[in-house]
Amino acid sequence: MAVSQSAVIIGATGQTGRHVLQNLLASPHFTRVGEYGRRLTPKDQITTGSDKLEQKVIDFEKLQESGLSQGNWDVVFITLGTTKANAGSAEAFEKIDREYVINAAKAARNPDSTTQQRIVYLSSTGANSTSSFLYPRSKGLTEEGLANIGYSETIVFRPGFLAGTQRKDFRLAESVFGKISGLLSHVSSSLEIQVSTLGRAIYLAGKLGTENLPSAVNATQEVKGDAKRTVINNAGALKLAESKD
Repeated sequence: MAVSQSAVIIGATGQTGRHVLQNLLASPHFTRVGEYGRRLTPKDQITTGSDKLEQKVIDFEKLQESGLSQGNWDVVFITLGTTKANAGSAEAFEKIDREYVINAAKAARNPDSTTQQRIVYLSSTGANSTSSFLYPRSKGLTEEGLANIGYSETIVFRPGFLAGTQRKDFRLAESVFGKISGLLSHVSSSLEIQVSTLGRAIYLAGKLGTENLPSAVNATQEVKGDAKRTVINNAGALKLAESKD
């Protein structure tokens, strides 16, 4: 890929996505950045890189009108996701968490299949398309769906507990587990990660690509049929975030 690149992020108003966007806007490597989504980052919250930012509200039910493919983006970041509680039902959860993600990725794919273009997706630890549980099954199926679209490379992150979030709603289970994982994170690097740290790691993966990831990240390759994806777990994300930009 070229020395300078363009990038688009879908899901930039989320807990991790906002940090990915901040890194993209602060980076001289990315000379053009797009933020597409149902909601956009308020202008007064953008402190750097506003001159290279393109924002557009899109309807995930009408992605053919989104103009995503016209951006010719070098790197596509997707940090879009939800919970069953917020979605209202299992069906609505899967629609947002999987259908919207895969369809947006398809819309952002350059129509010229010979163009080098990578996609970076925020998944979750335990993602497994054959799981009997809704959340990990949806994440696993989404990963597989993205890997089958035809991007030059697909990179997925499977972080543990996301610390440092600023949610408007109180989540008791999350609060309790956060305290436990916070204590255990001192003896294991597989359980917890700050969303700001994860955002930096995701940004760096998009910039570097699989071939240039530091060996300490211990990224793995998962192959199903003709589709391949690079997987970075919680410990790998922590190591990657330590890398120099």
